[in-house]
Amino acid sequence: MLQLQYIKDHTDEIISRLKIKNVADVEARIAEIISLDGQRRTLQKEADDVKAEQNRIAKEIGQLMKQGLRAEAEAAKSRTADLKVRERELTEQQQSVEADLNAKLISLPNAPHPSVPCGKSEADNVVVAEFGRKPDLPADALPHWELCAKYDIVDFELGNKITGAGFPVYKGKGARLQRALINFFLDEASKAGYTEVQPPLMVNEASGLGTGQLPDKEGQMYAIPLDGFYMIPTAEVPITNIYRNAIVREQQFPIRHAGYSECFRREAGSYGKDVRGLNRLHEFSKVEIVVIEHPDRSYERLEEMKHHVGGLLDKLGLPYHILKLCGGDISFTSAMTFDFEVWSAAQKRWLEVSSVSNFETFQANRMKLRFKSDDGKTQLCHTLNGSALALPRVVAALLENNQTPDGIVMPECLRPYLGFDMIN
Repeated sequence: MLQLQYIKDHTDEIISRLKIKNVADVEARIAEIISLDGQRRTLQKEADDVKAEQNRIAKEIGQLMKQGLRAEAEAAKSRTADLKVRERELTEQQQSVEADLNAKLISLPNAPHPSVPCGKSEADNVVVAEFGRKPDLPADALPHWELCAKYDIVDFELGNKITGAGFPVYKGKGARLQRALINFFLDEASKAGYTEVQPPLMVNEASGLGTGQLPDKEGQMYAIPLDGFYMIPTAEVPITNIYRNAIVREQQFPIRHAGYSECFRREAGSYGKDVRGLNRLHEFSKVEIVVIEHPDRSYERLEEMKHHVGGLLDKLGLPYHILKLCGGDISFTSAMTFDFEVWSAAQKRWLEVSSVSNFETFQANRMKLRFKSDDGKTQLCHTLNGSALALPRVVAALLENNQTPDGIVMPECLRPYLGFDMIN
């Protein structure tokens, strides 16, 4: 959530930055927020004046009673009763305005960093770097879903029988490959200084609100209304919420965590050829990295996280490029995002495997995540997160790019985890 005081102090800047995200009616929305804050302050002042008047009259009543002026004291008590009624009215009005103000603030997306490029959709994202060599496959190279069937390593039909489309069953060496990638990613994160946590797969509403997944306007989260829980769309949600309503010390920065989890996404509206096989699932495995950092160093940390994700793809031998997302494609909560996409040789297309984002104070303000500096001042932290990595499309690219007439060659970095060199 954007800070109200910052909106008021830098109104033109906030409007300009939100226009990069193509926020509709942004001037009117900001004006309404500022107006509601003005109403709230006016009501608060009137309520304070009414309380002060009640206190003054209370002292006056005591003096009148001492002087034996009972009629005057009773008249003063009557005025106090009227003031109490007015105080209740003002409190109710103030609560209504505050609820409206909070709803307007909650619904306002994060302001992107000024360097985020303008654009309407993913077509306007900017390629900032490209690494690796795209493999040359024969004309009869198979897409990963056919390789999965050929070697019996992922069964999409069985998953459809058990649960539904988008819930595959990994079998034999396919299951081993999943486990190997998870352990490899976690070990690499540990080497890079991330403390591993294993978070819950369900969160409460406060956690979803804290990291910006709720209110869930697009209905992408799986809800469990009987218990008030939500299945997590990413481990970012429970890991970041470890620090909800917390005050950390400046000396703790950077706070780094990594965690593996299953992720659950409804992916409403997804259809067509781009969702075949492992390209888009409702349940998938992912290792997430989360950083809590001092505001002065968060963009330095963002670069460090990009380097970490790129290093994983280098070790896996996957060609990839890095995209700086434009305003029309960046998420509701993010101030800046870089996407990593790997080349799928058989499909001849790029597949997103990671998003690395800086949220600045947006999540911290919603979660009340603060730090105390050496001079004793308390201020909001910056939060960052990244996929390191999401498994399905990594697996798809590994299978397709490394296929040979004899089988699928596994990357050397995974062989100690797998116990085999090839899927055949």
